[in-house]
Amino acid sequence: MNVIGLETRPSGLARLAWRSWNALQLVFTIAWTACCICLAQAVLAIGGGNRRAPLKMASRLWAPGLLIGAGAKLQVEGLERVDFSKPHVFVANHQSMIDVCALFRALPVPIRFVIKQELERVPFIGWYARNMGMIFIKRGHAREAAERLHGIVALVRGGDSLCAFPEGTRSRDGSIRPFKGGAFQVALQAGVPVVPIAIDGSGEVLPLSGFRVRPGTITVRIGDPIPTTGLRIGDRHALAQRAHDAVAAMHACARM
Repeated sequence: MNVIGLETRPSGLARLAWRSWNALQLVFTIAWTACCICLAQAVLAIGGGNRRAPLKMASRLWAPGLLIGAGAKLQVEGLERVDFSKPHVFVANHQSMIDVCALFRALPVPIRFVIKQELERVPFIGWYARNMGMIFIKRGHAREAAERLHGIVALVRGGDSLCAFPEGTRSRDGSIRPFKGGAFQVALQAGVPVVPIAIDGSGEVLPLSGFRVRPGTITVRIGDPIPTTGLRIGDRHALAQRAHDAVAAMHACARM
């Protein structure tokens, strides 16, 4: 009896320690995000509505702070494959909410995300996302989503880059789900390349359910840009499949 008790006690203490640490991390995440958003809004107002500076703050201040707070090491591969002086549509698999931090930090240009409609109602985050020109998509409303995506075509043509998670939701088992065609339609209409990105390890750092953070390495692998020259809107599903296959291949190599 005593031996069993001694064997199980450290496990219970370890769980309690992790829960306490995660609670502190959650408080830090909320406070850090709120402070960074307020600072970004101030910079936006001072800059006369220019969004580039506050978007850069997301990659140089907010995202690094949350990654450090989570104990996550970020590894980026393939930056040399992309000409970041030109706009692109970046598409990535989605394992965790921390994917947004990883992409903000990994990509050396300001990016606008396609995000789910529900986040528009979240305090601070919805406010920030609207002011930064993020695109809100309502799940299950394909036609409405397509109409909203049309609104960013002019921005992409003007030099802004878009980042989307075309699976539509986070993967529960790490597998790559089929890609929806909305973001690819934007790329085709704007005439810009699609860049496939494979994210690995984020689901282990911050799993889908709850706030159970564990230290680890998040790897962002950037694939070869897929040109859209000569393609038509009707080719968006074939383009989505090609990007999906590229992401899946990079993800599979990471697991070998």
